[in-house]
Amino acid sequence: MTILFPKVGLIGKHTNPEVQSTLQSLALFLQTHQIEVIVEQHCAQLMDNLNIRQAARNTIGSLCDLIIVIGGDGSFLDAARSIVDNNVPVIGVNRGRRGFLTDISPQALTQLLDPLLNGAFTEEKRFLLEMEIWRQGKKIHQGMALNEVTFYSGDIAKIIEFQVLIDNQYVYRQRSDGLITATPTGSTAYALAGGGPILHPSLDAFVLVPMHPAVLSSRPIVVKSSSTVELHLMPENLLHPRVSCDGQLHFDANADDRILIKRKAKELRLLHPTDYDYYYTLRSKLGWSS
Repeated sequence: MTILFPKVGLIGKHTNPEVQSTLQSLALFLQTHQIEVIVEQHCAQLMDNLNIRQAARNTIGSLCDLIIVIGGDGSFLDAARSIVDNNVPVIGVNRGRRGFLTDISPQALTQLLDPLLNGAFTEEKRFLLEMEIWRQGKKIHQGMALNEVTFYSGDIAKIIEFQVLIDNQYVYRQRSDGLITATPTGSTAYALAGGGPILHPSLDAFVLVPMHPAVLSSRPIVVKSSSTVELHLMPENLLHPRVSCDGQLHFDANADDRILIKRKAKELRLLHPTDYDYYYTLRSKLGWSS
């Protein structure tokens, strides 16, 4: 029988004891299916009793036919940024709290994974955002995000002033704590907490959500995903705000800097069991109809 995914990579939050036990049992399960297992090097240190190949986080995607991430959504976001350029599909096993992205439970892991490895799955693609910070005509920082790029004041209860342009068209000048630019994937994360709408993952759009704006008429705006958003921090600002990608990568910005945000060309391939239901995920994770 042809093996659909002959090499499977495992990535997990190695500091979580529950993740450690799931990694161990998952590696053994895959090996019994004659699948070569490649484990991210920090996780591999916890599995020294198994003869398993290991790889660095930034190279594991190029070595595998499938990546399985064990942990919460934070672990998934971190893994997604490191493997998206390799066009390798990814599965999420939930060992966190919410689990919007890691939708397979550890209790049903082998039951759901067996048909998945044999081709019984649904695939969807999620796009990421690319972020660049420009200062005096030079690019000084860059990053990417699956959930959101957040521009924030960097200080509690301090307002910054900035302009927003979309595709070189002036939108507004705003005084607020900052701005969240979120993908459909990230619309159920920080952007939702900030009062933004939920965007279905199939939409080619992203949303701009003001953070505590000084005027109540400031509202979230949804734009097409091919748009380029430019944030221009006003030169008179005395604060040194920051830019974060998925709340995990952080960059410093100065007055008069320009932050460019656009859709990344390569997309993340996400695999689900055949009975995956996005609306069920919303109901269960957000407590609807309870």
